[in-house]
Amino acid sequence: MLVVTSRAASFGKEDKSGVRDMPFFQAHIPAERYTADQRAAMADAFTQALAEGFALPVDDRFVVISEHGADGLFIHPTYGDMQRSDGAIIVRVVIPETRPRSEKRKFLNAIVTRLGQKVGIAPDDVFITLIPIPRENFSFGRGFSPFDPGD
Repeated sequence: MLVVTSRAASFGKEDKSGVRDMPFFQAHIPAERYTADQRAAMADAFTQALAEGFALPVDDRFVVISEHGADGLFIHPTYGDMQRSDGAIIVRVVIPETRPRSEKRKFLNAIVTRLGQKVGIAPDDVFITLIPIPRENFSFGRGFSPFDPGD
């Protein structure tokens, strides 16, 4: 598993207190299919997609990339009229529920484009789910959410 992290307090849309939100990526990939350099390039692609889709800076990121064997990653090869290869991946992105559809569309496209450019992953091989959650469900550490208005 590759975990890439950095500063959280300066990322995303600011609220009234100046605190910013930040998406969290989880990529599930076939074991031994991608090199360490390619996995690092995936993390770079994800954060570049944040900049393009959500106008966020690329210097902060939270990305987890997990490898799965054939007995732990099951991706339908043609669902949705796709032609997936053995290099297909699943990407989950937890985002604040406040993002508009127009930004989400741009973001989805940017993920696929950047993965293609940086890693050579075909568009049909990228299955993405965006998981919108309330901002107060994000904690950057210390066991509290800077977005929680209290009871």
